[in-house]
Amino acid sequence: MGEDLITRPESNTATKLGFIGLGHMGGNMAARLLAAGYPIYGVKRNRANAQGLSQDALQWRDTPREVAEAADVVFTSLPDDRVLEAVASGPDGIFVGLTSGKIWVDMSTASPRASRERAERAELGAAMLDAPVSGSVPQVQAGTLTIMVGGDEGAYARVEPILRELGTPTHIGENGQGLVLKLAINISLAAQMLAFSEGLLLAERAGIDRKLAAEVMTQTAIGSPMLKARLPLVLDLPEEAWFDVGLMQKDVALALDEARRLRVPLPSAAAADELLTLARALGYERRDLAALFEVLGRLAGDAAQEQSERVER
Repeated sequence: MGEDLITRPESNTATKLGFIGLGHMGGNMAARLLAAGYPIYGVKRNRANAQGLSQDALQWRDTPREVAEAADVVFTSLPDDRVLEAVASGPDGIFVGLTSGKIWVDMSTASPRASRERAERAELGAAMLDAPVSGSVPQVQAGTLTIMVGGDEGAYARVEPILRELGTPTHIGENGQGLVLKLAINISLAAQMLAFSEGLLLAERAGIDRKLAAEVMTQTAIGSPMLKARLPLVLDLPEEAWFDVGLMQKDVALALDEARRLRVPLPSAAAADELLTLARALGYERRDLAALFEVLGRLAGDAAQEQSERVER
């Protein structure tokens, strides 16, 4: 790949970007990159669902292949491996347009194994990087995402100035390792949310005001930035999720799969997976991860009801 492929911010209009996946995360990422002066190409069928940006600001193409052909660097932000494979493969997929000298930066949280396989399929002279992020829509909009990148170090050096428009990127290692680190982080997110919800429910059922208990708990050593940010969502669960239960369970399942491959025990991830399965069964799949508190409350209510019925009998 030529050294002049990715230019520095002062001449960023020479670097054409493609963006596939313009939902809450991807759309807001594209909006920041547009504001930084990068021309961006998108797939027309994503136009109606583009989030966080002016649709007229993008240059639209009919297929992922055409986006990859038009761009120097292609970004994807998609929900799972199935969707990634659909946009990557076939005569109109990214791989066909990802010719020598181009870079594909996948910011999805996907399977490390499948990501490594996709990187191996890239055209000779092209490169694929996995670059999952830690953070949600507020961090995208503020440009404060943590970005973990796996793949060729030379390709990373070229896209680093672009990624710095979105947050703080770090080159972690080879393909798939950025994703492994992201999954390691999300184990903790799920486990923290579960443990906090358990403690808060215990305090509430002992007669302590829920809001008071939650505020005091988050002022102690357990008050991580994630718990502090989600406190309003725990107290009043919104319809719109920052990061929903379904996506969280997908990530936990990917972590458990990678752990089986590496023979690493993940007991807290397994416990979180069990409750996330129940949350989905109760209809919380598209609600924010903060819904775990409500799910536990429903379980406690069911247990109390069963105990009452046994006493009455």
